[in-house]
Amino acid sequence: MGYNVLIVEDEKEIADALEIYLKSQGYKVFKGYNGLEGLEIINNEEIHLAIVDIMMPKMNGITMTMKLRKKYDFPVIMLSAKSEEVDKIMGLNIGADDYITKPFTPLELLARINSQLRRYSKYLKLASSGIEKTNSYIIGGLELNIDTVELTVDGNLVKLTPIEFKILQLLMQNPGRVFSSEEIYERVWNEQAINTDTIMVHVRNIREKIEINPKNPKYLKVVWGVGYKIEKQ
Repeated sequence: MGYNVLIVEDEKEIADALEIYLKSQGYKVFKGYNGLEGLEIINNEEIHLAIVDIMMPKMNGITMTMKLRKKYDFPVIMLSAKSEEVDKIMGLNIGADDYITKPFTPLELLARINSQLRRYSKYLKLASSGIEKTNSYIIGGLELNIDTVELTVDGNLVKLTPIEFKILQLLMQNPGRVFSSEEIYERVWNEQAINTDTIMVHVRNIREKIEINPKNPKYLKVVWGVGYKIEKQ
């Protein structure tokens, strides 16, 4: 499958360099120089992954990601400067899948892109398979349907990003078992753990969606100093 990658970066030199490199790897590339241009491209083209800078004119990457997440599930990798740590975490909170800090090497970015697209490709196949049988995990009021790629909480459909779905699937398949951040990363990304900070943010996002009181969770528990688990009900 040929993938369409969107680059949204206001520094033209960086955008052009990324375009040349990604095209050499077989990707079709679209470019925007601010969040408004990025959203316009998304609405007119089939995009499989977006690389979005945080600081941009007219509309920044945080706002753009928040808006696109209302309609689209494809992976978003945020570009950030080291001084933008707070914005980086905010980006993950509102739906970005990963981030990479400038300066970065093309090989590092390519590894992140390939990892996200492998996972997203599996997600698309599940979502479009049309399989009628049910393959669900049920814990208390949570029901995770693997075939339809859907989660319901007390009968209400809850929207998860693909990564959130994979993390919750891993935990619900093994109720009561504690997984470290490194193990979750390696199971979900299928590669050696290189950036486990994202796990904490994704877990926080999942809690916001499945718990009545995220600060006193019923399902997704932290075992301090060890990792995370879904509590048996």
